[in-house]
Amino acid sequence: MNSADGIDHFDGFHGLEVFTLPHDASPEPGELPDPDAVAWRLDCGWDEEWPFSRVWRQFTEVVDIARVRALVIGPWWIGEYSELGPTLDLIVADAARFPALRALFLADVVSEECEVSWLRINDITPAIEAFPLLEEFGVRGCGDTYRDGDLRLRPVKHDHLRVLRFESGGLPGAVVRAVGASELPALEHLELWLGVTEYGGNATVADLAPLLDGGRFPRLRHLGLQNSEIQDEIAGAVAAAPVVAGLESLALSMGTLSETGAEALLAGQPLTHLKELDLRHHYLPPEWTGRILEALVPHGVLVEMDPSDNIDDDDEWRYVAVSE
Repeated sequence: MNSADGIDHFDGFHGLEVFTLPHDASPEPGELPDPDAVAWRLDCGWDEEWPFSRVWRQFTEVVDIARVRALVIGPWWIGEYSELGPTLDLIVADAARFPALRALFLADVVSEECEVSWLRINDITPAIEAFPLLEEFGVRGCGDTYRDGDLRLRPVKHDHLRVLRFESGGLPGAVVRAVGASELPALEHLELWLGVTEYGGNATVADLAPLLDGGRFPRLRHLGLQNSEIQDEIAGAVAAAPVVAGLESLALSMGTLSETGAEALLAGQPLTHLKELDLRHHYLPPEWTGRILEALVPHGVLVEMDPSDNIDDDDEWRYVAVSE
């Protein structure tokens, strides 16, 4: 479960309750839920006797994985942190054994386990390509121009993916461009936490252009361009973006949105057709939160923006919700 101001462990995923596989070599009959009744979460915890290779082997032996619909990967290391690559290789190698899998999330990790900026995710493209019937995919992690192990993506073609989420304190521009170059005809929900340059978040408004022109993903109904230190520039681009006309919900939350971005939104194309506009964690003075609410709420738009969300108005200390 994710909030506008931080990251928590998932308690639900893909419409299913999350269940963490216990480290139990011989579970009793009936101790585990039905394979298709939950989203299975796998992690190593702090158990030095259960490296991920053992957790994975146990999962494939005690659960009828052919019926598993959703899978969440938590901390995959014991002791000193290690990159996701070898763990991802295990999952991809067994992909054919998961014909029912429709949802996959990589790195359900909170700060007490590892800061998001240290989550080295490597190339996630094989995980998407290995499951051609996947409907939902998400990943948490950062890029970093100073270290190997960056979060990476190549342009992909996938006919069934409906939900794509990147939760990052620094999403590389190369990943954003790869999303924009991908063929995802079924995509309905796209969520990008762009982050800050200090942690590899070097995406620009120009990188977002293919996502904003409205032709790339014709079924898109939710767009989240969030957690950005250039939130005002993004708001200005969104204000004139053709994609907005087809959306039901828009999220520009978690970033450094100020009155500059709010003014652009109100001066741009109408947003009154939206069901929801999420602007939580912002830097808007009270008069601007009032103006947005007055412009949209009477039209039935749910505006996620309590005036108390205003952090402060000091330009030197504006920060995104998730970075380090």
